[in-house]
Amino acid sequence: MEKALRNRLTFGPLMLGGLFLLLWLDHVTERWTREPLSRATHHQNHAGIQGLGLLVLLILVLPLATRELAVLFTAENVRPYRIIAVFGSGALALHAFLTQFDWFRVVAASTLAFIIVSVMIAAALRRAWSRQSQDAIVSMAGTVLATMYLGGLGWFLMAIRVKHSANFTGSTMLILMILVVVKSTDIGAYFGGRALGRHKLIPWLSPGKTWEGLICGVLFAGLIGALLAPHIPHIKPPMWKGFILGVVIGAVGQAGDLLESMMKRDAEVKDSGQVVPGFGGILDIIDSPLLAAPFAYLLFSFFTHTQP
Repeated sequence: MEKALRNRLTFGPLMLGGLFLLLWLDHVTERWTREPLSRATHHQNHAGIQGLGLLVLLILVLPLATRELAVLFTAENVRPYRIIAVFGSGALALHAFLTQFDWFRVVAASTLAFIIVSVMIAAALRRAWSRQSQDAIVSMAGTVLATMYLGGLGWFLMAIRVKHSANFTGSTMLILMILVVVKSTDIGAYFGGRALGRHKLIPWLSPGKTWEGLICGVLFAGLIGALLAPHIPHIKPPMWKGFILGVVIGAVGQAGDLLESMMKRDAEVKDSGQVVPGFGGILDIIDSPLLAAPFAYLLFSFFTHTQP
């Protein structure tokens, strides 16, 4: 058995176990806090504290992903300030988590703007502290880009989990649906490409991908989305909407994979890191779900809208 395959079979289940443990924490925390918060706020249908497990997951992976992204940037002499980008990304994830609380919604918009501007100012001050003006703009831009690429996209993932309105409430199932659909695209594309692949998708960027594999992957993602949609409240009729959700999320996830491939090729590296043997770096694992999150947020908002 090849070493890479052996590592995947070893570390894949471990990652899945850790993921499901955090999502279980996410689910049970919401259930356990529902009744106490209902009594404390005199709100009979309080949803409880949502997204705690997802917040822990993001806080764990964002520093590692920031480090890997900074290494890719450095290949082009773009050196973001990692600590500032880590704090900025974490602040954005925390911001999305706090939007579920009524007291925070009043200042949510101004706080979001403050976080983004603070990252830029902190990067400028850090450059000024070193008494260097050369490449100041590049360092500031790299820090903001790293923050928005990881923290900004992560914001949408958390926002999906904690979204709460009259006709839609976020749930752990929504996050699972996004993750399963994205990964099912990879599975469908792999087997479809091996069986039917004839025409290269982008030979100069990702020689192993084919148009046939992409089509098979996206269609398989649509099928998975259609099967999962009946388990998502407020998506009615669920089957065709689930299919569209699956197709769009799967296609965007593949675009996210290609985007990271472009950065890795520019940096002349095969993987973004070696944190997870057999899988590469954290960026290699989270790139597709992160880029798919904004599109999923938009589609869930459309498909769960109740017509007056």
